[in-house]
Amino acid sequence: MEIALIAHDGKKADMVQFINKNKALLANENIKLIATGTTGTKVEAVGIKVKKMLSGPLGGDAQIAARVAEGKCKMVLFFKDPNSSHPHEPDINMLIRICDVHNVPLATNEATAQLLLNAIALE
Repeated sequence: MEIALIAHDGKKADMVQFINKNKALLANENIKLIATGTTGTKVEAVGIKVKKMLSGPLGGDAQIAARVAEGKCKMVLFFKDPNSSHPHEPDINMLIRICDVHNVPLATNEATAQLLLNAIALE
């Protein structure tokens, strides 16, 4: 299963803590992680293998949306920062729409992301 990891700047530390907390599950050989550029670099720093896309504002969100549309990415964990404005908001909305169109689970906060990971841990 391919899972995408994305975190706005104000949420990158939260994403790293979340990855550390779920490291055993995410290190499973059946799970492949992809991430936007900076988020991927931070995740790699905790010892998890991740394929990095471009930075979100440079097209990384669109690259992940394309993987969702192609049926490659099966889950998106996107820690959004609701207290900041983002110049690439159209790309973010497009990613959310593509997840909805293709019925791909999308978590936009840690609580929902944990529920999604708990669900696949039971499989």
